[in-house]
Amino acid sequence: MAILSELILYPIKSCAGMSVREATLTSAGLSLDAVYDREWMVIDEHGQCLTQREHPRMALIAPRLKSDVLELRAPGMLRLQIPLGLPDPDHEQTRQVTVWDDTVLAYDCDEITATWFSKAIGVPCRLVRFHAGATRFASAKWTGDVAAPTLFSDGFPFLLVGSASLADLNEKLVAAGRAPIPMNRFRPNMVIDGIEAFEEDYADTFVLGEARLKPVKPCPRCPMPSVDQATGQPGPDPLDILRTYRTKPAMEDAICFGMNSIVTEGDGERVYVGQPVTMTLAF
Repeated sequence: MAILSELILYPIKSCAGMSVREATLTSAGLSLDAVYDREWMVIDEHGQCLTQREHPRMALIAPRLKSDVLELRAPGMLRLQIPLGLPDPDHEQTRQVTVWDDTVLAYDCDEITATWFSKAIGVPCRLVRFHAGATRFASAKWTGDVAAPTLFSDGFPFLLVGSASLADLNEKLVAAGRAPIPMNRFRPNMVIDGIEAFEEDYADTFVLGEARLKPVKPCPRCPMPSVDQATGQPGPDPLDILRTYRTKPAMEDAICFGMNSIVTEGDGERVYVGQPVTMTLAF
């Protein structure tokens, strides 16, 4: 029997995730206590998103929910608390920000927050929050007739991976004389136990209670899986091993691991670790 074995929420794009026992499944991504996945993002002085691809130290910025704030920790830094309430409309500071090919409106967090992030990452930067009036949607090329909203994710509200897929990769890494790597290198939102290696590639739907998730696009991998999430240091890149068997012709031979997914039913359903999952194959 397949089960949901991990739920991970990433409040700030490209910073550390929070492993949670349960969360709300929304059309825009996982949420917990009114905090959404990739609701915040770090930007440079031009409003462009920053990620671990160029700034691996972002992995060391660790969020946690504490009462009515998002508390952030980083090595050598005092803790920073981000209020969860939306800014006062009469005093809000907004700006246009860019995440890959999309430009959207965001709340600009204060100067103290900008100074904290600039010191933690080592470059001038600011923290922004997805604006309550902004809209951004996953590519209709992949979602078809489903309008799938997303916040500051790379492009889709969910990334789903089967645990057997990582086990398969780790077998190959060990056979090549290398150390196995943990799932957090691939930064999924949901991990499924009890399905075959890479069987998620061929799934039509995953059913969790009243909710239905539909995998719509294989996830092309950048060099981020080389970043050790515990140290913020780049190391051996597993993409050379994945390249030998995980290129997808439909993705212009990109190296793929995990499936970008959307909610087709059950917006607002609560999901939990250990929950049974029913998978329907697409053929």
